[in-house]
Amino acid sequence: MRFLKLLLPMVLMLIGLPLAGVVLTGKPLALYLEFPPITEHVVRAAFSWWAFAATTLFVIVTVFPFVNRVVRFHGSNEVSLVQSASLPWWGWLAVVWLAVVWLLAWNRFEWFASFQAFTFSMLWLGYIVIVNALTRRRTGRCMLTNRPVYFLALFPVSAAFWWLFEFLNRFVQNWYYMGIGTLGAWDYFWQATLPFATVLPAVLGTRELLASFPQLSRGLDNAWNISWMHMKWIPWILLMVSAVGLAAVGVWPNALFSLLWLAPLALITALQIIMGEASILDGPANGDWRELWQVALAGLVCGFFWEMWNYQSLAHWEYSVPFVHRFEIFHMPLLGYSGYLPFGLECLAVARLLDILWEGKHRT
Repeated sequence: MRFLKLLLPMVLMLIGLPLAGVVLTGKPLALYLEFPPITEHVVRAAFSWWAFAATTLFVIVTVFPFVNRVVRFHGSNEVSLVQSASLPWWGWLAVVWLAVVWLLAWNRFEWFASFQAFTFSMLWLGYIVIVNALTRRRTGRCMLTNRPVYFLALFPVSAAFWWLFEFLNRFVQNWYYMGIGTLGAWDYFWQATLPFATVLPAVLGTRELLASFPQLSRGLDNAWNISWMHMKWIPWILLMVSAVGLAAVGVWPNALFSLLWLAPLALITALQIIMGEASILDGPANGDWRELWQVALAGLVCGFFWEMWNYQSLAHWEYSVPFVHRFEIFHMPLLGYSGYLPFGLECLAVARLLDILWEGKHRT
């Protein structure tokens, strides 16, 4: 089966390579298999202005060509919209839902205490329905109404997807959870799985909405051609580099913490290309960068709401980022938001994986 042929080596490498790295260095595996994860075993490197400046420069150099092309493009790549007069009724219902849940999430009403731990998931369910309603208003279509089975399938896939990142975070410990009390393994699993399940529907739904604003990605439909990425030896090099990075991240967690976001993306993409499946680089191979730009922006948009709603939640996460932990917006250091750009691409890469199972190579 094509799906399992790609999924199994991907999961085995994402889990096995970091563990292999720490075993080779003689570190105890128990630190990385603890559940719930409580023990702090990574000492964060101190803030460095040099690292902060270098990282800022890298982000600017990476993002500037896209922003510059969008801003300076004078041609036309408009898409046809089927815009309705108002939001669907279920969209308005979600707006009310979100407003009420936000009030409950950021207050501590005694009568609501039993449900307080679940407000973060409730907020994101409201957000997901709203972005689908807005997309339907602008285009006449959305995942929720036109691809409901695929839409629902995103939730369990999303939960599994984020649990992998929770596992990888054990090797760098860039974030940790507060306000969870003394939850046992089973309660911790379910209370975490529910919000994890909303990640992919939120990011991919936001991408669909952003795609309905062609001015946000104008000029990127005929930009830089990277057809050379599909040369036979390139994905193998990408696979080897990502594998080495995953194995090394637990050995040098401060120096290589950014590989938590970059290495899985490179590994998934390399495997997809090697096995002849659709990947996130199919568009750029023909000079079309719109989808990647849109989903990167979607990751950043969702990142802002994740951090904002997390800020006053009872159970929430905080950060411990080496070298660049400065200028927090909510609990996230400023440069940490740049990580949401490649994270958006990872969400799209996983959607490609689901496409194999659900719709072959049909695009989201």
